Amino acid sequence: MRKTAILSLFLIIATNLHAQYTETINSNRPGQSQGAFAVGTNVIQLESGPYFGSEEHTGLGTDTDIWGVDYQLRYGLLFENLELNLTGSFESQDIFRDFLGVTSESTIRNFKTNSIGAKYLIFDPYKSLEEDKPNLYSWKANQRFKWKTLIPAISIYAGANFSFGDNPYLYEGEGKFSPKAAIITQNNWGRWVLVLNLIADKLSEDYRSYTGIVTVTHTLSQNLAIFGEYQAIKSDIYADDILRAGGAYLIGEDFQFDVSGLVNFKDTPSKWQVAAGVSYRFDLHKMDEFLEESNEGNKRRQRTEELNKEGEEVIDEEGGLE
Repeated sequence: MRKTAILSLFLIIATNLHAQYTETINSNRPGQSQGAFAVGTNVIQLESGPYFGSEEHTGLGTDTDIWGVDYQLRYGLLFENLELNLTGSFESQDIFRDFLGVTSESTIRNFKTNSIGAKYLIFDPYKSLEEDKPNLYSWKANQRFKWKTLIPAISIYAGANFSFGDNPYLYEGEGKFSPKAAIITQNNWGRWVLVLNLIADKLSEDYRSYTGIVTVTHTLSQNLAIFGEYQAIKSDIYADDILRAGGAYLIGEDFQFDVSGLVNFKDTPSKWQVAAGVSYRFDLHKMDEFLEESNEGNKRRQRTEELNKEGEEVIDEEGGLE
């Protein structure tokens, strides 16, 4: 399997290695969706970047300049299938309002979002489904479309939003703590990856929010990938349809740089944003999980065993442990 087919530049690509941990960084940036796969045990990963943009609300007569920083801290705990993560953003808004010819200006600044949660992979088709054996008598049979490739990896997410102090981004009467949940699916088709997120947010509030995100990623080269994303938001307070697009560039195995932009399709408010960011992995992973019938897995298992053997030889040369 070629390396370009396993790169995960920003949406947790690389599960064709049949393990959660991958030799190159797996980042959720620059899209808003989560991939189905975790970062791997004992891996600490930071994903963050600034953004700026504008919103114009025709109904309220406001024009808002926006800048902020979003961030995500991810950690693989106990199992290859489990990931803990902290996700949030700090945002500043300069609001200009024109009402009956009178112009006013105000500024709000605080943490717009903060949530902590856990993601767990409950089904991995690359491990659970038996791999097709080649048909030695029919080239056509080997080239035939395989319906089981449509079966995605599936994860579940459970978490909570939290806020402190007097936060201007909370709706009137909104609590400072509310649960959220999500179902995440991911299909890997060579250089193409499809990720779907179905999110139920603020479940303890009167105005719950439901979001669907569809993200398509395409790897162009060994280090470069692009993505497109559609996000639909539905609630009694706010609804929107948002398009995002961008790209990411891999530098080494543990560092990624990305750029992206977004637009929406309404005027209450109309919005645009541009963003840039980085993802960095502190790789403390010690042992991979391998699929028994994976050639790539066998190679990586051999490399791990050789490293362990070299470590044991060093200890023996130094006289062993007391």
